[in-house]
Amino acid sequence: MNPDEKLDSSAAALVALRGTPDAVRIITERLKVKEMGPADHIRTKHEVKAFVASGDLKAAEALLNSAQARRELNQKQSITMKMNQRRGQRIGE
Repeated sequence: MNPDEKLDSSAAALVALRGTPDAVRIITERLKVKEMGPADHIRTKHEVKAFVASGDLKAAEALLNSAQARRELNQKQSITMKMNQRRGQRIGE
């Protein structure tokens, strides 16, 4: 399966979830917002709320892409911070 097919099926799944009673909670869990920084977590939740109110397949794809980019950025920043802390410990020794 190529990445575009995976994205389409996930976007279609998000569109299908829009009608569920706890759509915002379920979608935010699937987007793994807890792996993001606090500001990105809140920003993504607002985007999910807007998507649930009036989203379509294109909006779902955009939501998936932005959530993935935010998670990746948070992971990179976390790794960079850990590396800098180790470097600082070595210098201080």
